[in-house]
Amino acid sequence: MVEQSGSPSPAPPVVDPALVARLRADLASAGFTVDGVAERLGPVAAAALRREQRLPALLATAAPLDPVAALVRFFTLGQPVARADLEAALPTLRVEGVAALRLARLKGDEVVATCDLRPYAEDAHDWWVASDLSELATRAPLRPDHVLGIGGASTTLATWTIRHRVDRALDLGTGCGVQALHLAGHTGSIVATDISERALAFARFNAALAGLDVDLRRGDLLDPVAGERFSLIVSNPPFVITPRADDVPVYEYRDGGRSGDAIVRTLVRTVRDALEPGGVAQLLGNWEVPHGRTWRDVWGDWLAGIDLDAWVVQREVQDPAEYAELWSRDGGVVPGSSAHERLGAAWLRDFASRDVEAIGFGVVTLQRPLTERRPWRSLDEAPGPVAAQMGPVIEAGLRARTWLAEHTDEDVLAVAWACAADVTEERHGRPGADDPSVIIVRQGGGLRRAVRAGTLLAAYLGVADGELAAATALDAIATVLGLDPAAVRAELVPQIRDLVADGLLT
Repeated sequence: MVEQSGSPSPAPPVVDPALVARLRADLASAGFTVDGVAERLGPVAAAALRREQRLPALLATAAPLDPVAALVRFFTLGQPVARADLEAALPTLRVEGVAALRLARLKGDEVVATCDLRPYAEDAHDWWVASDLSELATRAPLRPDHVLGIGGASTTLATWTIRHRVDRALDLGTGCGVQALHLAGHTGSIVATDISERALAFARFNAALAGLDVDLRRGDLLDPVAGERFSLIVSNPPFVITPRADDVPVYEYRDGGRSGDAIVRTLVRTVRDALEPGGVAQLLGNWEVPHGRTWRDVWGDWLAGIDLDAWVVQREVQDPAEYAELWSRDGGVVPGSSAHERLGAAWLRDFASRDVEAIGFGVVTLQRPLTERRPWRSLDEAPGPVAAQMGPVIEAGLRARTWLAEHTDEDVLAVAWACAADVTEERHGRPGADDPSVIIVRQGGGLRRAVRAGTLLAAYLGVADGELAAATALDAIATVLGLDPAAVRAELVPQIRDLVADGLLT
């Protein structure tokens, strides 16, 4: 068994509206913002802190202890701070208010933080997010009920979420409430759920600190919202595949209590009834790929018989050993230690019991059709860099794929398509050759697709300027090349559909 802290977890923060308002005002006045912290630390220490390396930040904030430095040392690095220094940073809340909100405890003449509190921002908002102190601060393994702060998974989901205005949204598995903060900018009302009462306490505090009203409910998956429907559902569920063994610690933030990838599979197969017609669900997940099968085979099984459009983008693939190495060290286990090897062996045995060859990770977008039609499926791989803000890309892709599903090939041919502004063409050939041997059409944004274009597709893209209907353009190309127009259409219409779906043609 992995040794964890024997002391109970500190009590989570509580909401006192007057004290929360003072805290918000003090943090803003101190300049404790994303930009303010980055400027105070400098590029090297700020980058190290993003990698969860604390030493450069410790050195950068050692002296002088101005308000930003004091707050970084206190809330982020978990260092005791003199009472006078903390009160200089939080002059209206003062130490008594910090303690009353359960953000700290007194230790002689010093004050010690009992939770992490960091600035967080998007283009239009500055927030602060409280969570349990990280390993960076405690220098100890995490407790099973640890409430995670802002991590890579949560920021990935936030950047992939569509942001058009909706009446009602659900943040399923809210954790400390990060997704709910983002939803508030474009949602009439928000329901946020989690199986952890401790996580809900942090989410409640963070919503209050942001001045937001969120309906928080405790329960497993969709149970707390049974019979209700939403226009948008977002979920960063506890998707980590964890062995069901006594010697493997269970962390509430990553383990949904089910075997294998069942939690993601269950959510995919049950979320339809919680969506309004036209509603969208977006989630992160892992999925197991057994020997002899592909990840597309797995998703074909998951989606069979479900009346949902589905766009699955696989971003990463790991073999069982890589996955075991990653998650057996998560939570504070030292790589190379006997505990690390014991946990890794448990993961490998678990995968072997189901004949798992690979584990995929990606972003899933599901849409309940507005009309009676066959749902569309799009299973894509995008292992490299993509657009920094994928939300607009996903929204445009949903519209394009839905339009294609509802229109015939004749409808596609009737449109005067144009190459998107970010599309470029590369031609490669042998030195001295008259014609290129390879033509690559490349997308600058979105999923950054690169498509190898044959002669016919390259010819069409060369005249796709939004002026000429596709049917007219293809017939002209057939005439110039002396080809059968029907054969040209048969070859190019599927390719045009593919490029329209991903935004290379608009």
